[in-house]
Amino acid sequence: NTCNGYLLATTISPEAPATDPARLYNFNRGTNAYSLQTDLRYKLQYNPSLHLEKKEAAAWHEVFTAFYAFTGRLLAAEEAQTASRPREADWSSVYDSWKEVLSAVYRGYSGNVFEAWTIPCLYVVGKYLRIFAIKADEQAAASQRESGLAFGELQEEDAFGAASKSEKLEDAARQINRIFALCLGDRSPLEDSRKWALYYTANLLFKTYFRLNSIPLSKNILRSLRASASDTPELSSFPRAHQVTFKYYSGVIAFLEEDYASAEELLTFAYESCERRATRNLELILMYLIPTKMLTAHRLPTRQLLQTSPTLDRLFSPLCTAIKRADLRAFNAALEAGEDEFVKRRIYLTLERGRDILLRNLFRKVFIAGDTEDVKVEGGGVGAMARRTRIPVREIAAALRMAGATEIDDGEGGVDTDEVECLVANAIYKNHMKGYIARDRGIVVLSKTGAFPGTGV
Repeated sequence: NTCNGYLLATTISPEAPATDPARLYNFNRGTNAYSLQTDLRYKLQYNPSLHLEKKEAAAWHEVFTAFYAFTGRLLAAEEAQTASRPREADWSSVYDSWKEVLSAVYRGYSGNVFEAWTIPCLYVVGKYLRIFAIKADEQAAASQRESGLAFGELQEEDAFGAASKSEKLEDAARQINRIFALCLGDRSPLEDSRKWALYYTANLLFKTYFRLNSIPLSKNILRSLRASASDTPELSSFPRAHQVTFKYYSGVIAFLEEDYASAEELLTFAYESCERRATRNLELILMYLIPTKMLTAHRLPTRQLLQTSPTLDRLFSPLCTAIKRADLRAFNAALEAGEDEFVKRRIYLTLERGRDILLRNLFRKVFIAGDTEDVKVEGGGVGAMARRTRIPVREIAAALRMAGATEIDDGEGGVDTDEVECLVANAIYKNHMKGYIARDRGIVVLSKTGAFPGTGV
């Protein structure tokens, strides 16, 4: 007995190890329903090398009995798909039988029979319950379409989940939440506590709720963890993979609540702690970190960073180029081209606010392109030359027109001065530029020092 929880978890995994690809088949065909009970009892209760107490042996007997029934359903589903004449696999039955495995494992922990070192078994039952639920729901949706029971077209899948009915996945969420509550409520000493499965299970719930488009339920997880923080190990004590996933989902939730300061902190941690070889995970983190930093620090990603992912490069490079060039036409075109993806990811409105940075850059270009003037020094003399700080509104209007700002057109071939002044006032209010509007003289008076904070101008 090596007390290796991960090794133990492989014995109830639906995926056979690469070193023994026929494990599930051999287990299922190595006995039958009539001999199963006797075979398991001999292996578990009367095997001197295991040293299991009667109660623990009985609990594992229940788990492997359920697992045996499951392997029969799983092998039948896989054989249906790989047969010379493929037929429909019954993934709903597979899900239901795996749920029985989860229930048996759950009873072992709720009855305080299984020790803390066996916790990876909770990882396995929770992880695959979600996977089989998704397969079952996808099969049900496909069958519904083929039978003509679906009215109209199914909505396009959301980035967080499918828009179609997800009966099994909703049930899986309830089952995984049972495990989460079991771990959260454990009062055993930390060395023997089920709390060590807390963040893995929380992450599973995040993934499930996001796919179900039930973001408010994700907030309940965070509230529960905060409420029990005093008797829960620090997040830094958990495996790095658990930390990164938890910070990512917490950051996305903060992002969706427009708490961009918290989102930046959480997503930055996730990005810096993520394994560099996990390119897909890095891409997911950057999908939210890039627009977050655009708002909090007015920083755009480097070309080198975007080129690490074809998806990020395709979506963000045109936007970043347009913002740098202060090109409203190109910005609008880039938003339109990536609209479907941006809306799915729920970053469209945040990226739209990048227009403020673009306008700041445009106003700065007008300022830089303007004439210079003598600077008066103390005593009445004239000092060095400096850029003028009084910019006619008509010059800003001309720059806006050249950049493609159609909203400033008054409809009669002229300029809607009020609209131009509104854009300038908005930039001043957001501290993108310092100054004020002198409406009676038709000019914008900029600060003589730091007219455009953070830009070096």
